[in-house]
Amino acid sequence: MRSAHTIALATILFTPTLLHAQKKPKDNRSGYERSARATVLHTANVYATADTGAPPLTTVSPGHEVVVTSRNGPWVRVFANTDSKDAQDEDTEPEFSDETENPITGWIHDKGVVGPTTPGGDALIYGLAAELEAQAAEPHAPKGAATAAHLLYRRAGDYFPDSPLAAEALFRSADIRWQLDKAANSDLPSAREQDPSLRPALYEGEFKRVIKLYPNTPFAARAAYALIDNKLCGDWQGLPHCPEIESSLYQKYADKFPNGPKSAEALYNAAYRQGVLVTMYTVQEDKRRADNAARNCQSIADQLKTQYPQSDYTTRALSIAFRVSQGIPVFGNDRD
Repeated sequence: MRSAHTIALATILFTPTLLHAQKKPKDNRSGYERSARATVLHTANVYATADTGAPPLTTVSPGHEVVVTSRNGPWVRVFANTDSKDAQDEDTEPEFSDETENPITGWIHDKGVVGPTTPGGDALIYGLAAELEAQAAEPHAPKGAATAAHLLYRRAGDYFPDSPLAAEALFRSADIRWQLDKAANSDLPSAREQDPSLRPALYEGEFKRVIKLYPNTPFAARAAYALIDNKLCGDWQGLPHCPEIESSLYQKYADKFPNGPKSAEALYNAAYRQGVLVTMYTVQEDKRRADNAARNCQSIADQLKTQYPQSDYTTRALSIAFRVSQGIPVFGNDRD
């Protein structure tokens, strides 16, 4: 996965911040139904009987769900690959997977089966998800590693809503899906359209769920930042319309999430687009707007210097503002 989404996946491998959930995911299932749900931490063969003498009927891969119906010594009878097709709330939709199979009843070895009642199950599921996420960023990633990580993180958050890992688990699950979908869409001709509505929108439900369940957390702020992607132009086409809108989007985000983990980056993106506008307005011989964009660029850079003096985004924005003040284009050809 040495591609755009590989890099994106690698960047989200930050050290977990243990935050307790402010809201808990709703689950209207009975206690029995919850305890019967589980996932597996390895690829498990499903047999028609508690016997390996016949070929397996199917397999269950990590992250996919089973419902445990009975036990027989070292065997567990399950209804396999029962991943829910019903939205848990208005912000979710069926999970994506490249390995979806029809549910089937059978027996699996009682190994690596983890559910909501498994002691320390949150860390066990989260840990495998993190391992697969790391593998997905390697040059020769195992097939399905990113998808499995997405599903496992989601199980960790859903099965253990009281866990200090729950918020980050659901965020990481959403982020992996977002990056994979974003990479897939980048190859479409519509990805280069100026109007973002002309390309397939990335599914927002999982990030919106993070914001809903864990407001006022760094994960909510990160989720809101990612959602800006759906509003960005595919190609500016040398016209000021897109950087004008995008600069406003980033500034509004920074105002809404002051001192958030993505606020400095948002302000830098706003400053860069103001610098771009200086170049575009200058080409159009619109001096008034060019001068106004130059002032905005410097103002945002100064804001960064005040609020985030240690951030690389601050020095980058100050450099852009300086070049703008010197009449050096920051977009297109900067040669005299």
